Amino acid sequence: MGESGPNPASDAAGPARASHLRKAVSGVGDAAAEGMDQAAARVRFVGGASALFGESCKWCARGLVVPGQRVGFRAVAEQAVRVGVQAIPIVAIVQVFIGVILALQMAPTLEEYGQLERVADVVGIAIFRELGPLITAIVLSGFAGASIAAELGAMVESEEIKALRAHALNPIRFLVIPRFLATVVMLVALAVLADVIGVFGGFATSVLVLGVPANAYLNATQDALLLKDFLTGLFKAGVFGVLISMIACYEGLNVTGGAVGVGRATTATVVKSIVALIATDAAFTAIFYALEL
Repeated sequence: MGESGPNPASDAAGPARASHLRKAVSGVGDAAAEGMDQAAARVRFVGGASALFGESCKWCARGLVVPGQRVGFRAVAEQAVRVGVQAIPIVAIVQVFIGVILALQMAPTLEEYGQLERVADVVGIAIFRELGPLITAIVLSGFAGASIAAELGAMVESEEIKALRAHALNPIRFLVIPRFLATVVMLVALAVLADVIGVFGGFATSVLVLGVPANAYLNATQDALLLKDFLTGLFKAGVFGVLISMIACYEGLNVTGGAVGVGRATTATVVKSIVALIATDAAFTAIFYALEL
């Protein structure tokens, strides 16, 4: 019986398997490199935004004690009108609907236990502690955060930032600080307004639609709400203002790529702000729960 000759199919299979193996290893390496690049980008973003916040705090402190470096309150007032006053209608509309939704969603369950007037407890606590500051901050991230990022990005692309530095003027002092202070102050003020309007939305729905007596609703709201509910919501609103302003200013000041880069910075500001707001709110809620606040 003669010896078998060479097998062409077997000879071709070896290089093919090696090619597939190389492609698989290359794909894993590319994915790992991309993941590392994304992680490095996130670390750079967090570090850069934190450094910008530290620099902003330094200039705010210097503005309080150094006579020649006072904060430009006129610039802060102008930004406050842009960031806060013009956002009042949209915040009011959103919070009214939040109050309506909460009242209508909780009514069937509470009515089964004969506690329909306790809708006031749910609406008041939910809005004062969580939904008032959080929803207002989310609205402001799109209304003001995107505007700040686009405005600063346009200044970078038109080399206005370079012109400021050429005249020995610090961009953080003249551009970031007014937007930072206006966003924080106005977000706290808007949170107060949102609390009142949200509770009013729940009150109107409960009285006009659900048939809850007005006095019973008001008394239940007064009994349910404590000072700590109001203060924790305002504290969150202040922190949310810091997050929105720092993310927007950082993205705007680091724009590259012309008009396309400005668009990317605007989108990144809104997305990163919303993620940061919800994550921070979850962290504070856990902390306040642990501290029984």
